Amino acid sequence: MKIWLDGALRDADGARVSVFDHGLTVGDGVFETIKADHGRAFALTRHLERLTTSARGLGLPDPDLDEVRHGCEAVMAANPMALGRLRLTYTGGVSPLGSDRGDAGPTLVIALSETARRPDTTAAVTVPWTRNERGALTGLKTTSYGENVVALARAREQGASEALFANTVGALCEGTGSNVFVVLDGELHTPPLHSGCLAGITRALTAGWAGAKETDLPLDALERAEEIFLTSTLRDVQAVTRIDGRQLPDGPGPVTAEAMRIFDEQSAADFDPR
Repeated sequence: MKIWLDGALRDADGARVSVFDHGLTVGDGVFETIKADHGRAFALTRHLERLTTSARGLGLPDPDLDEVRHGCEAVMAANPMALGRLRLTYTGGVSPLGSDRGDAGPTLVIALSETARRPDTTAAVTVPWTRNERGALTGLKTTSYGENVVALARAREQGASEALFANTVGALCEGTGSNVFVVLDGELHTPPLHSGCLAGITRALTAGWAGAKETDLPLDALERAEEIFLTSTLRDVQAVTRIDGRQLPDGPGPVTAEAMRIFDEQSAADFDPR
């Protein structure tokens, strides 16, 4: 396995990041996960734009996107596979212990691991913890993922693949690594960005292609929804057939099935949709 680290391909066993890297000590970093399909990165331009947005929000220098693109291409070429998870991690670099950032410059890591196509359906749970829609990291894809680790572990304990959060005012927000869509009275809705959810790449594409409305929804909309589905880079569009103790139809409902069909068709027609 070859990994891109600070400007060059390296063997995975020899790739080393300092124990004083700010991404490790205080979670001072941002990242992107990108679907790699037979050596092509899906929606790469959108992902790099969001990487830059997240870096700026955290106060990091803009990443060198030419280097990032080159690194992505090199890693995919060095590690051929049918379907992969391409992970870009960009941190504050070597820094003093504590919250102050050092002056050594950022660290860039690009890695790729093999994955399998997700099933068409899954289960999800709600969790008692909230997203802070007014926090300093709201809307940024940062490496400060501890809350997601805890919530996802809760979901796994209950036989589910995702945990869904409300925000501090009780509105439906997002999952640990996904956005959520619901069908109410036959219409497709997804929480707006001001709810505190991440501006998901697949979320934006699905909302545009399938015609979803951005709507402020209470968390209990999940109890009334005729259909629920999740979107993310590796899920694409995935139907939820169980939420907490509530059983939904065993397969994707008609609105979800249509959203799946449209996403598959549109993404195949344009692998780097702008």
